[in-house]
Amino acid sequence: MKYNKLVRDKIPEVIKKKGGSPVYHVADEKEYWEMLKRKLSEKIKEFEEDESKEEFADLLEVIDAIADYKKFDRKIVEEIKEKKAEERGRFKDRIILDES
Repeated sequence: MKYNKLVRDKIPEVIKKKGGSPVYHVADEKEYWEMLKRKLSEKIKEFEEDESKEEFADLLEVIDAIADYKKFDRKIVEEIKEKKAEERGRFKDRIILDES
């Protein structure tokens, strides 16, 4: 079966332990970034279909990988998040804007 998708680091090992022969390569910078974005979309769709803790954890794993790849300082990102929350609020009040 052909995949051409980003997988977790230990997947080739798991396949070998099950008797398979995985064919894979290590992505260069450009390919890795494109595959991370594709994986993010994939995981969002999976979470929309199955709103489980497991799917949410997978989504967070991809977000963490993106933060690492982009070298986003998590403290700074959290500060930006908090500043936006102070200025514009959060999403807790369930407000749906119908017109403006």
